[in-house]
Amino acid sequence: MEKKHVFAFDRTNFILLAIGMAIVILGMILMSGKGSDATHFNPDIFSAMRIKVASVVCLFGYLFIIVGIIRRPRDKEDNATSAEK
Repeated sequence: MEKKHVFAFDRTNFILLAIGMAIVILGMILMSGKGSDATHFNPDIFSAMRIKVASVVCLFGYLFIIVGIIRRPRDKEDNATSAEK
């Protein structure tokens, strides 16, 4: 009886997850900033960077995370048999 994988993820999966999390955090930082209060209206809350760019950056980060979760680790046996052919 051979164990193929001890973990469901390999190193590449964890790297993709880390990259995705870093991109999502960057998107959240782009969204942050001063808001409006009761006495002063800040029109910067409707800027293109906060609404459009940061949202797209977060979307790409979430896509990286999804790919990192869905990606199937390669078996070492598969690599050895393909190298022999």
